[in-house]
Amino acid sequence: MANRGNKEPHSAFPIRYSLFAIRYSPYTLHSLFAIRHSPYTRPMSETRHQPNEPRRTLILTGASRGIGHATVKRFASAGWRVITCSRHAFPENCPWAAGPEDHIQVDLSSRDDTMRAVAEMRERLRANGGRLDALVNNAGISPKGSASDNGSDSAGGRAGAPTGAAQSTRLSVLNSSVDVWRQVFEVNFFATIWLATGLIEELKRAQGAIVNVTSIAGSRVHPFAGSAYATSKAALASLTREMAADFGPLGVRVNAIAPGEIDTAILSPGTEKLVEHLPLRRLGLPEEVAKAIYYLCTEQSSYVTGAELHINGGQHV
Repeated sequence: MANRGNKEPHSAFPIRYSLFAIRYSPYTLHSLFAIRHSPYTRPMSETRHQPNEPRRTLILTGASRGIGHATVKRFASAGWRVITCSRHAFPENCPWAAGPEDHIQVDLSSRDDTMRAVAEMRERLRANGGRLDALVNNAGISPKGSASDNGSDSAGGRAGAPTGAAQSTRLSVLNSSVDVWRQVFEVNFFATIWLATGLIEELKRAQGAIVNVTSIAGSRVHPFAGSAYATSKAALASLTREMAADFGPLGVRVNAIAPGEIDTAILSPGTEKLVEHLPLRRLGLPEEVAKAIYYLCTEQSSYVTGAELHINGGQHV
């Protein structure tokens, strides 16, 4: 007992010293510093472009309105360079200063024109060291009424967005022509493949991310979305998983978002009846969708790939 009592004061000192060493070790402080400043633990408010970091670049299709327009503003506000793609030329009255230099006019319903645009994209990315941090495939069409109606340039911010409120005829399997099926799939599905594979080296170099915009209509029959549109979006959801498996070993993440009823300038008559049955009882905002896209393109989602994020106020439940 006497010997144990003599040892206790001496054995306590190494314990206190060890705790001091662990707490104040330069190696520990270095680790804490590394964790604090790691991009994977950086809060969302710090994901803006830093002066000592290369400027990030996004290529976005279907950028002229709705979800696409909101996405441009979200990324640009964070300091990203945004290269927009649309079947329309850049509008002269648009106040965005960088727009004309960072806009590519392309007809995604034509594979030849899509591949021409890919070559132009790669050329423009040379100024960034041949790096592409994010590719967002937002463009989509949903023809209404007849085969000559080409729908909208983008997903329109909601499932099956028509070109105008006066058009309300849904194209079913029975009244969709072969031309409609081919055009819809070329824009909504195949163009995603041509863009992603054509830009794979630039994405791999930046360890970038791809986000495909699907739809609530891809998982259930929608009262306004045509059969070709809905089927193409279901195929795009499956393609997202396949791409995630194939691109993952290259360091490129691939995810999808599936918007529901989003409040844009183009809404189908009767949408208000759908809203009454949504758990959140309201339309979504394009800015809310853009925030989700931004999340999937940044380090905040660094371990997320092959996922489809539902942005529909609970419409899918």
